[in-house]
Amino acid sequence: MSRATEAAIARDVPLAAKTSLGLGGPAQHFVAAADLSQLRAALDFARKQQLPLTLLGGGSNLVVADEGVAGLVLGLALRGVDWETHPTTVRVRVAAAEVLDTVVEASVARGLWGLECLSGIPGLVGATPIQNVGAYGREVSDVLVSVEVLDLQSGSHEVWPAARCQLGYRDSVFRRQPGRYVVLAVTFELSRNAGPTLRYAELAKTLAGSDLNQVQPDAVRQAVLGLRKKKSMLLDPSDENGRSVGSFFKNPVVSEAQCEALTERALASGHLKTAQELPRYPASAGEVKLAAGFLVERSGFVPGTRRGTVGISSRHALCLVHHGGGRTAYLLALAQEVQAGVHACFGVQLVPEPVFAGFRSPPLKGAVLATWRRSVDAMESP
Repeated sequence: MSRATEAAIARDVPLAAKTSLGLGGPAQHFVAAADLSQLRAALDFARKQQLPLTLLGGGSNLVVADEGVAGLVLGLALRGVDWETHPTTVRVRVAAAEVLDTVVEASVARGLWGLECLSGIPGLVGATPIQNVGAYGREVSDVLVSVEVLDLQSGSHEVWPAARCQLGYRDSVFRRQPGRYVVLAVTFELSRNAGPTLRYAELAKTLAGSDLNQVQPDAVRQAVLGLRKKKSMLLDPSDENGRSVGSFFKNPVVSEAQCEALTERALASGHLKTAQELPRYPASAGEVKLAAGFLVERSGFVPGTRRGTVGISSRHALCLVHHGGGRTAYLLALAQEVQAGVHACFGVQLVPEPVFAGFRSPPLKGAVLATWRRSVDAMESP
């Protein structure tokens, strides 16, 4: 590794300000890689120094431990957007460190369909295939063509078709194999004439009365932004609910039999008055998706609940928020309380949606650690 690259690696860099929660301690080492050569040099540094490696994108889906993060925190700064025009579609290749909403806005300005329902989601494009980011009836899997990755085991730079990413509900091969790959860029295919997707009832209600044959992508974007603003799901420094990772828990997916069993349990305990009260949506064959926010509220955690410096958003029961001056430990205590409460009332285990950095073991049931390698001695030199 060159002296210039090594000099760019800083020590004891605060991470709280690099996350939307504003919580957590410092990175032992930190470097931002703006191109593939810098990325490989940083990986070589981690390998030679035997340092654990943690990837940092936009920090909007990350919970950092109060003790900070040991090893090397690698911030991706890969930039670039390339548009490729076809008769009825447009393909756009986007580098990992581009802001997702900026790309969504640019696609809408071009009159393209496919990303408009993802308006207002914070974070960088590189995270979208990892989480299979989605909202208001659309997911990245609907428009993803390919993903460029760096395989940390072999050092190879590869382009994967979307199918190889094994995208599911807030899931992918990248999330199931943390530490193996770095997402460098993604390619989306957008449509000139697909029209609005109204799978999500709340969005359909907002656009009710509009002539759907005349609705343009920007109208859907504005509707989505309005819905997200009402729920404090936009990054806004002036919003009391602004310090969050968005939805803290995934919507649970259960079998139809499990759904019937938990409904009977909730009816018997009084948490449901009628079976029809429980929101449920078709998922894959034989499965049902439940509304995590509804389960949280019916378990006694109403919007606006506070536990000192942390609490539940006053506008959305699924958002855990930091009100300032707090610690990650306080947020985790609240999250554990919510998990336990929902499990006691409905028998459902809520799974956290963000990833967790700086922890030696998962701090919550179902949590995924963002530290990619505890030891990189097996990592091949790029």
